[in-house]
Amino acid sequence: MPEDDDTREYTVVVNHEEQYSIWPAGRELPSGWTEAGVRGPKRDCLDHIERVWTDMRPLSLRTAMAAAEGPGV
Repeated sequence: MPEDDDTREYTVVVNHEEQYSIWPAGRELPSGWTEAGVRGPKRDCLDHIERVWTDMRPLSLRTAMAAAEGPGV
């Protein structure tokens, strides 16, 4: 289905690694994902993700890199 014809409602979801995706609203979420509080048309959800997900590295990698840099950095 072309994106312009997609009239379904989606929800923005996030996992424990702070990675984002979209999921059809009303469907059971896959294991490990929770709703991020944003629902709407596909384009609106993708625009929201583009605004908030500015660091694509998984949380575990960001944490490990920060620990390797040491305190005070």
